[in-house]
Amino acid sequence: MKIDRALMISAAIAALAGSAGTASAQSMDELVAAAKKEGQLTVIALARDWCGYGAIIDDFKAKYGIAVNELNPDAGSGDEIEAIKANKGNKGPQAPDVIDVGLSFGPSAKGESLLMPYKVATWASIPESAKDADGSWYGDYYGVLGFEVNKDIVKNSPTDWADLLKPEFKNAVALAGDPRASSQAIQGVYAAGLAAAGGDAAKAGAAGLDFFAKLNKSGNFVPVIAKAASLAQGATPVVIRWDYLALADRDTLKGNPPVDVIVPKTGVVAGVYVQAISAYAPHPNAAKLWMEHLYSDAGQIGFLKGYCHPIRFGDLVAKNKIPADLLAKLPPADAYAKAVFPTLAEQGAAKEVITKQWDAVVGANVAK
Repeated sequence: MKIDRALMISAAIAALAGSAGTASAQSMDELVAAAKKEGQLTVIALARDWCGYGAIIDDFKAKYGIAVNELNPDAGSGDEIEAIKANKGNKGPQAPDVIDVGLSFGPSAKGESLLMPYKVATWASIPESAKDADGSWYGDYYGVLGFEVNKDIVKNSPTDWADLLKPEFKNAVALAGDPRASSQAIQGVYAAGLAAAGGDAAKAGAAGLDFFAKLNKSGNFVPVIAKAASLAQGATPVVIRWDYLALADRDTLKGNPPVDVIVPKTGVVAGVYVQAISAYAPHPNAAKLWMEHLYSDAGQIGFLKGYCHPIRFGDLVAKNKIPADLLAKLPPADAYAKAVFPTLAEQGAAKEVITKQWDAVVGANVAK
């Protein structure tokens, strides 16, 4: 069942667009040699408990002997783009080589000439709708927005977005990012709006703002960027975040407190994140090698170990590359049956509304 569901999701992504790409011509041996000569890779916004990145980074360092400089692990997608802009002429340690951002940030960054095209060896197995035809950006993994619940504090977990407005969730609900800059938070607002608007994507952005305005007015919204620590401490007992992050927290916290991970009944939004290389990367060869690492079978399975569905999931399943024990840890198939993959146009329209009108409509300054 899990395999069938995952293949259906991958097929849904693949059906949205496109034409096949070709792998870059540089040989792997040449790339490894050039990357080792550079000696370093600078990443940004890769929290070690996000999507299995801690182990993925350590594997890269061990395999190639290249140092990894990890900038601002809690940054949002907008922060990553700004870091490229701010360091165009800087070859020092504050200049990111690569970024991992929400899907809508890929095309906009390309439009500003901030990205360096590169096609990995496994390019053909990345669904067409999840990659730029020129290789400027490409999907790496996806998940759905859900509720992460501290069961020591919340006895009855919310099962849908409307539940969050109930009086029992006073001072309880938080986003895992700032909706003016974080793709995860923007998608959270969009998902709530999609549920409130009855699935109408054109109205989801505005409806999401209205929902959070009500949540804030009721006193249920906690205006801080929620993390595992704030969940465990009880400061944010209900966190809206990607399912894979919530599941990773459930493992990390080991029952202290017990964590419930809920995929809502409606407004189930699947979000694709994308990789890209900065056009101003101080270590361009190390950046390319990092991409090869991420899109190899081992790298993609590394994402799955962090509960993220890797973008090449369908290809890996078809080749029988995924260990059964990993599949067994995923949530039940029916929880994802209504998952919606917003188009780039839908995401772009919602992002425009949410980021620019959050202050005016919701009026909550989300603090770190």
